[in-house]
Amino acid sequence: MKRVLLKLSGEALAGEKKTGFDEETCLGVARQVKQLTEEGYQIAVVTGGGNFWRGRTSETIDRTRADQIGMLATVMNCIYVSDIFRSVGMKTEIFTPFVCGAFTTLFSKDAAVAALTEGKVIFFAGGTGHPYFSTDTGAVLRAIEIEADAMLLAKAIDGIYDSDPKRNPEAKKYTEISIREVVDQKLAAVDLTASILCMENRMPMLVFGLNEENSIVETMSGTFTGTKVTV
Repeated sequence: MKRVLLKLSGEALAGEKKTGFDEETCLGVARQVKQLTEEGYQIAVVTGGGNFWRGRTSETIDRTRADQIGMLATVMNCIYVSDIFRSVGMKTEIFTPFVCGAFTTLFSKDAAVAALTEGKVIFFAGGTGHPYFSTDTGAVLRAIEIEADAMLLAKAIDGIYDSDPKRNPEAKKYTEISIREVVDQKLAAVDLTASILCMENRMPMLVFGLNEENSIVETMSGTFTGTKVTV
């Protein structure tokens, strides 16, 4: 692999605080990504927004408005994490599918690929720019557009299980599973739209726990202990 898209869950960025940011967690991510860029990897990043907002749990506001708030939560996350990356010596650029003044750059494939080839770590914030699409779907879409070799999903849980390990202590963890099985069994690795996009475009995924020591670097070295999703 040379070019990958790293999807960071918002909850994982919050660490044990469960909301907002845990700076040590974010610095740990930054140091690992810096190591990988120094080894020649091109890395794009998408963050979820769950450390600030989970619009689907709201029953009182319009779904479109709830999703728009979620998109802005991912913009805040990317601005923060991008600056953490800069603090350890990386160059970064944030792309959004809508104009955010001077905060971000309007997304185009050519601009994003050019930034990668210049050695920047790029961030895709704001999802697809449309409601009813998750950050998972936005991440897969961008990975396909920039012709990434794989998606790395860094979550609060260390892989894909046959049931929720938080509720079922007997849940079985998969070391490898096909994207077809993920779809057929309705496993909650990513949402259904994102899974089908991966399947149709042959985009493999590596799912692992962000809070495990050096997990991003180990995933790229092939020694990770998460779940490999094949196509």
